[in-house]
Amino acid sequence: MAYEHIKYAVEDKIARITLNRPERMNAWTATMEREVRLAMESAAGDDDVRAILLTGEGRAFCAGADMEELAELDPNDIRAEEWMRPFDMNRRPDWQTRYSFYPAIEKPIVAMLNGAAAGIGLVHALYCDIRFSADNAAFSTSFARRGLIAEHGLSWMLPLLVGHVNALELLLSARKFHAPEAYRMGLVNRIYPPEELEEATMAYLRDLVDMVSPRAMGVIKRQQYEVPFQTLAEATITANHEMALSVQSEDFKEGVAHFIEKRAPRFTGR
Repeated sequence: MAYEHIKYAVEDKIARITLNRPERMNAWTATMEREVRLAMESAAGDDDVRAILLTGEGRAFCAGADMEELAELDPNDIRAEEWMRPFDMNRRPDWQTRYSFYPAIEKPIVAMLNGAAAGIGLVHALYCDIRFSADNAAFSTSFARRGLIAEHGLSWMLPLLVGHVNALELLLSARKFHAPEAYRMGLVNRIYPPEELEEATMAYLRDLVDMVSPRAMGVIKRQQYEVPFQTLAEATITANHEMALSVQSEDFKEGVAHFIEKRAPRFTGR
């Protein structure tokens, strides 16, 4: 389909979603929201896609909500039916809200933070599974400086990554902080000079799609996002169940075979 505020492309089993309003530092719009979700769902349902990249065009990842739209925001927008999807009673409801659907996609989602990520831009970065950042990127929760609160599950996701004390400080102050501090807190996985960021990120993604079982990645991702709601015993029971299924899979047989035969794997995801 034709997109207005994003770009979408699939190459070498990697779906690339690019926020594409560089003249506005990729400020978030209702159009962008609809298009990002459609693109994520398209990638999730595409058997030719094994990993997803989310990034921004130009010098920013996403500098937050478009101020023109924010100034006219309907208080009822947060509950609008147009943002909802049919409820799946077989999936955890926590991963079915307006923005929290990223963890329910059983393919790794890597955010390449090429520049500023603030407000709703930071929310989307946190819902990705892995974050690689330019070492000069700046971040902010932003909301408190706009008279707003920690939106869309940020009050839950941020402390999961950086701990309660750091999360509370960043949310209350809404101050700007930079990639080295974000790395020390655990908000981003790796930082690179801007000119090296894309090459490093793409090398990581290519390693995932070429060398790792897509079936295993899907199960592991699901396990990790269930853990905050489980006891150790429950997590172990889940692992035992998934292990029994894994050893019967084609990917397990291929995982053993390519190691013994000293060749590149040919995983199918089955």
